[in-house]
Amino acid sequence: MDRRLTPATERTALRGSGVERPVTVDGTPMRVAVPLADLCRAPAGARDRQVVFGSDVTVIERRDDWAFVQAAADGYCGWIAADGLSGERPAITHRVSAPATHVYPGPGLKLRESAALTLGARLSVERIDGTFARLAGGGHLPVQHIAATPAGDPVTVALSLLGTPYLWGGNSRAGIDCSGLVQAALHACAIACPGDSDLQEAAFPTVSDPGRGDLLFWPGHVAMVIDAQRMVHATAWAMAVVTEDIAAARARIDAGGDGPFRGARRPLARPLRFP
Repeated sequence: MDRRLTPATERTALRGSGVERPVTVDGTPMRVAVPLADLCRAPAGARDRQVVFGSDVTVIERRDDWAFVQAAADGYCGWIAADGLSGERPAITHRVSAPATHVYPGPGLKLRESAALTLGARLSVERIDGTFARLAGGGHLPVQHIAATPAGDPVTVALSLLGTPYLWGGNSRAGIDCSGLVQAALHACAIACPGDSDLQEAAFPTVSDPGRGDLLFWPGHVAMVIDAQRMVHATAWAMAVVTEDIAAARARIDAGGDGPFRGARRPLARPLRFP
């Protein structure tokens, strides 16, 4: 079993998961209530991925200040700081559609911001106050930065994150890695996508003539095709999200010993609940 997708610790499993543990539980639905939270391999351990504001999770076990959860969007499992979770789960109406935005205490852009949210954050909008959306839990966001319907082109979404610093396991405008970029772009278009590059490679069918929006794979790395010549990816080589010539990137990666190129795959239009 893949640790990342197994809803069980060494002592507790989610009931119905098919995993045998001394304790089985139904799990407790909760929601991420902080702008961004690390999903860790162990309590206070290494980061595997991140979950953004408004993400729904199922809590399977608690230990001190940590909770072992499974993310609803992609099934990824890990430990999250428990104080970043809330049992309040009002209906989600929108997502952040801009690379990043600010939350204000009222409908005014000159007010001191109270938080920053990233692309893909899920929102419960209570009402619209002019050019601001009021959240059910308090706070206002610019209406220009939110959407109630999916984006139409994952490549355009990925390109909106150009310049974002590279961060291993990152899933936000503050820092993102190769698979995080692909997942963020596809999720913005309501296309289901796993969290890590090897899972993404396994999830999608091969394609011999890659075009816009298809994915290119190397061991431990993924990029998205812009056109016949260019790709966009989050890479430690540049420590940022960049565009790069595909042929030049393949030669560079092979020369650096990080190849070989593993081929191209096409994301399936498996619907993801949106918003």
